[in-house]
Amino acid sequence: MPVDESFERPLYREFDRRREGMIHAMDGGLWLHRHIWKGRPLAHLVSTNKALLLAYGKSIGIAESRLQYKPLKDPRTGIRREAWHWDLGGPYLPPSTR
Repeated sequence: MPVDESFERPLYREFDRRREGMIHAMDGGLWLHRHIWKGRPLAHLVSTNKALLLAYGKSIGIAESRLQYKPLKDPRTGIRREAWHWDLGGPYLPPSTR
């Protein structure tokens, strides 16, 4: 899928504490959660705001069909909520600013 250069890319945030990132995602923001999988740097871009995630995916050329649905527990309430994420790796993984 080609990158849509005319579309402004939504901004994500990274957090030192997982709980803070999860709360940001539960409030509809984009949380970039970096991790290593089988020795490769990857990230999940997580949110309860599906439209915002789709906009981000469109801006970098990820096919909509790759968006994954996974309900997550809100750390403030313990209640599961609808949430989605992109698996980002290789050319889709944003460079680390830390």
